[in-house]
Amino acid sequence: MTDPVLSVAPLGFPWRTVDPFLLCVHHDDRYPRANGRYGPAASLAGHRLGEDFMNADGWSMYHGLTVPGFPPHPHRGFETVTIVRRGWIDHSDSLGASARYGAGDVQWLTAGRGVVHAEMFPLLDTTAPNPLELFQIWLNLPARSKFVPPHFTMFWSPDIPRLATVDASGARTEVVCIAGQLADSRTSIAPPPPPPDSWAAAPESEVAIWTVRLDPGARWTLPGCRRRETRRSLYFFVGERVSVGARTIDAHAAIELEATAAVELVNRGGAVAEFLLLQGRPIGEPIAQHGPFVMNTDLEVQQAFADYRRTQFGGWPWAEREPVHGPDATRFARETKASQDVSPAA
Repeated sequence: MTDPVLSVAPLGFPWRTVDPFLLCVHHDDRYPRANGRYGPAASLAGHRLGEDFMNADGWSMYHGLTVPGFPPHPHRGFETVTIVRRGWIDHSDSLGASARYGAGDVQWLTAGRGVVHAEMFPLLDTTAPNPLELFQIWLNLPARSKFVPPHFTMFWSPDIPRLATVDASGARTEVVCIAGQLADSRTSIAPPPPPPDSWAAAPESEVAIWTVRLDPGARWTLPGCRRRETRRSLYFFVGERVSVGARTIDAHAAIELEATAAVELVNRGGAVAEFLLLQGRPIGEPIAQHGPFVMNTDLEVQQAFADYRRTQFGGWPWAEREPVHGPDATRFARETKASQDVSPAA
């Protein structure tokens, strides 16, 4: 039998990705209790404010000065998919849209022709630690979609389908499907539709974003996809020891797989094991990237910088540099186009 594992590499920062994905980062911060102003009630000594990625004390301020996170910054030419596993994100953007989301919620932002947004990590609990864990994934846009209007979508956790299975030993596996239909001989589940101009919106692109959680001893077979040109990366980021097909993986790793092959995953450690799966048919176009702009040519990147200097992609309508949406741990999202509150029901 041919080994479905094409390569294994250590996880770095950011994680290595392949077309159509541009970047994947895993933020796992153990923030202390809050200071009542949405920041940490702790000394910031050892944190390089404004550019703090050092993980001093087990957490980072990133580009925030008083609140952790990423104050206003521009994007053009790609999409961000942000999956929050623990903690909260406060979103604000140049379109006037805002949101607070967390605990399994996902935001999918098509930057298109240009948007400025802030992603702040407000610490709300003043009596206990405020852990934050999230993935941010950058998904490229094809040339035909790089100048589409920006589009802001929320997938609330209760609306994201999960597949729970129990193997012959009684061990449980749970798969969370954020993008891409999960289908095998026994079941089929489909997540909410991606934004209309996304590469993921076309079924033939075979874009999938799943997380897989296996109890100790659990076995689960990852089904293959249809197209040989599709690329599939599996990131082992929690756990001690796993098997991927015939390979034993003893350290956290980025694993590229033959996408059409069904692959058995086995948790051989004494603790839970978790994977993130990123899959998609390559766009196959030239990539010119400089910071927050991802285009097809260097000239288009230069034009993106010129357009941003000239227009600020609509400007910044918020009074604060690090906007935070109040002390209540309540999900909401407000889009200016609809001029209505689209908060989840619970």
